[in-house]
This record gives sequence, C-alpha cells and structure tokens, in this order.
Amino acid sequence: MSTIGDSSGAGSDDHDETDGEKSGMAEHVSDILDSDGAPDSEAELLSRDMVFDVLKNQRRRYALHYLKSVDGTVQLSDLAEQVAAWENDTTVDAISAAERKRVYTALYQSHLPKLDDAGIVDYNQNRGIVELSTAAEQIDPYLEMDARDDITWCRRYLALAGVGVAAIVAAALGVPPFNGLAGLLLAGILAAGFTLIAIAHTVEARNAPGMGAQTPDLEDR
Repeated sequence: MSTIGDSSGAGSDDHDETDGEKSGMAEHVSDILDSDGAPDSEAELLSRDMVFDVLKNQRRRYALHYLKSVDGTVQLSDLAEQVAAWENDTTVDAISAAERKRVYTALYQSHLPKLDDAGIVDYNQNRGIVELSTAAEQIDPYLEMDARDDITWCRRYLALAGVGVAAIVAAALGVPPFNGLAGLLLAGILAAGFTLIAIAHTVEARNAPGMGAQTPDLEDR
C-alpha cells in the first residue's frame, strides 16, 4: 500500500509540473502575440483631420520628409540642420548659427512633441533623438504629392495652346480646313478646350489627398 501511495503521489506531482509547463508556455505565446502581432500593438488609425492639422505646417512636413529619407533614429541636431537648409533654400554647410538654432528650438519645443502626441513619431526629448513610428506609413499619400502632377497638367495646357496658335496661323494663311473657320468659331473651340481641361484639373486636385506642397529632394542638397 505504501508503494501504491508513493506512486500515486509522484504521478500527481508530474501532472502538476506538466500543467505548469503548459501554462507557462501559453503565457509565453501570449506575450509574443501581444508584442508582435496583437491588435493592441497595431498602429492607431490616424484621422484625416489630424493628418491635415499636422501637415499644414511646412516645417513639420520637412521634418517628416527627412525622417522618411533615412533609416532608424535621427539626432535632433541633424534634423534641425537639414530642415533649416531647406527653409532657407541652401545647404547644411551654408546655414547660419541663428537659422540652425531657430529651427532646433521650434522642433524641440513644439513640432516634434506635436508629432509624437499624434503617434506619427517616437520622440525622446531628453536624449534628443526621434524616429518614425509605424503609424507614419498612413501619411505617405499626403507627403508623396509633388509638382509632377502640376507639370503634367501644364503640358496639357501648353499643348492645347500650341494647337490653338497653329490653327489661328493656318486660318490666317487659308490652309484647309482651317480657312473655313470664322475667327469667333475658332476662339470658341479653343475656349471650350481650355474649359474642359480646367474642369478635369480642378476635379483631380479636389479629390487628391495630398497637401499640395512640394517636398524637397535630398539629392539636390
């Protein structure tokens, strides 16, 4: 009977240890999920109003553009120098101490804390370092708007203007079929063409998510 009792007790201990191991493993898996893939760790969805409020300031747009051009953590001093250079349309080596200090102070006290509160950057004010957060990906469509779209539309306006000038010259020289067009009719056709292009341009600009501000190119500096 003593042997049976000892055997039974040992079995119970083994069972408890197994349950403990399973429980510990479950907690470990839960911790992994919470840190790497749980909904709690997902970036909070930024509202459109917040994005526009953050990006309405050019200095903040410059800061975000620079942060997106580099990998990892950035020193606030380096960020301030580049933003100051862009603001003054010059190079980092050419900016003055006053220009650098003005931008540094504004980023340190105001702009970076605002971006940090919005969840777009992770800003350590004490250490003077900043990096983009995962939520920053949500503002990419707003920052990627540049002047290339405007250039496309300018080419369309220019092309129509070129056609109009050619038609007017052809009509003046009596070149068929333009020689049969009255001046008023030709002007009306050209006006209608410009109107249609302007309407299309307006509709596209109104539906575009971007802020309409051209971002600088690091390769130019």
